[in-house]
Amino acid sequence: MKYDDFLKLIGQIPVVSPKLLAKKGLDHKYIRVQFSRWVRSGKLIRLRRGFYVLPEKYRKIQLFEPYMANQLKNPSYLSLEKALEFHGVIMEAVHVHTSVTTKRPNSYKTAFGEFDYRHLKTSLFWGYLPVTLNKQTAYIATPEKALLDLVYLNRIKPNCGYIEGLRLQNLEKFSLKKLLAYALKYQNANVAKVAKELRDYILKNKKSTRSL
Repeated sequence: MKYDDFLKLIGQIPVVSPKLLAKKGLDHKYIRVQFSRWVRSGKLIRLRRGFYVLPEKYRKIQLFEPYMANQLKNPSYLSLEKALEFHGVIMEAVHVHTSVTTKRPNSYKTAFGEFDYRHLKTSLFWGYLPVTLNKQTAYIATPEKALLDLVYLNRIKPNCGYIEGLRLQNLEKFSLKKLLAYALKYQNANVAKVAKELRDYILKNKKSTRSL
């Protein structure tokens, strides 16, 4: 297959794979060999085994990184600090795209940054919403779920100063009712205690903001 024909075939597909082209009737082994050649010549960028994107000059669509994170491991949804940054509730730029998955944990270093995957049991795999940008739909945790995943997976203890250190902003984006209801579903005493600490912190700082 010529590269120009390949570009026409994939159109505006942001993340391509040999499996995807095999579904279009092309030989899987031949595609893998061709992909390897295009990676060596700079005509494709390898994200991980079986997943590739076009170099910027050949792309017809701007990449949505949360979508890329979902594609590299499925099922998964973006969570923890990166989801909090996406929602605008933490100030610092987050350079690692951390997602949760019911599969084995992994980490992939790519030309677009590091994509990290933390394991979460199936009973806790919820609390995310579809977000579409540039015709790419990604699954991203709600602000409440991203916070609680962070507490649960990092085993954050109450009254350790961690909550203050997050320097949460745009607190109106949090639903306290949802935060506490979500916390109960973890069936974890530590998460429940930190959730109450988060509730008190948000209430206190909402009042402080209104008084300014």
